[in-house]
Amino acid sequence: MINKETCSPLGIFDSGLGGLSILSEIHKLLPNERIVYYADSANAPYGEKKQSQILDLCIINTQFLLSKGCKIIVVACNTATTNAIHVLRATFENIPFIGIEPAIKPAVLDSKTGKIGVLATKGTLTSQLFEKNSKKYNSNTTIIEVVGKGIVEAIESNTLTSKAFLLGLEQQLRPFKDSEIDHLVLGCSHYPLALDQIKLFLKSEVKVIDSGFAVAKQTDRILVKFGLKSEKIVKENTLQIYTNQTSNTALKSVLNKLNLRDYKIINS
Repeated sequence: MINKETCSPLGIFDSGLGGLSILSEIHKLLPNERIVYYADSANAPYGEKKQSQILDLCIINTQFLLSKGCKIIVVACNTATTNAIHVLRATFENIPFIGIEPAIKPAVLDSKTGKIGVLATKGTLTSQLFEKNSKKYNSNTTIIEVVGKGIVEAIESNTLTSKAFLLGLEQQLRPFKDSEIDHLVLGCSHYPLALDQIKLFLKSEVKVIDSGFAVAKQTDRILVKFGLKSEKIVKENTLQIYTNQTSNTALKSVLNKLNLRDYKIINS
């Protein structure tokens, strides 16, 4: 049985700064909610780690957020969701969990060419959950998968505009341009933070889709379902952002990009 106060904060974690793209959408939709965010930048990226390592990190992250009194947990990481959320739900039975998965369904339904791209980490693309979901929609649609490399690291180090990064990004996105896709699904919460750079190497007509708004809507539904939604206006300490290694320059750059205000950064 869930017994949490409506004024308790939401908890969000990710392998670094990427989940702030999810936090931004949740904060816009649910401005009365206090949010505690945990950036596990010391262990980023999760995409190249073994499933057992990802699971151990997710349990630690969840325990940290629960120690801050969080009433629900948003797993704002595709790799963590696809590899660990089923275990988290079984381990922490009294806490609602919300995950994030690549938005393949809306891309397939909206595609006119029958070809879509998915840019995600190795950990997401090789997971059983991703394979299961993609098989639902690939009978009439060609899904081009590309493992993103160096994007998470560039965001964490605030080097998205470096020549070396842009050269590597152009090379890895080439299969999408060659395949005539009309939709690109961003399968990592970090990737919307590199949207400007990604669009440089896509055809102008390609529609880019991420899961941020869908996750915010699901968060709202879960809060209502369990009677946890806050109706009180929060005036201070709206966003508490904990990080275990993040460069403050990179963190503040992302916060400014997302137009987030009234936050407190805490090094943990």
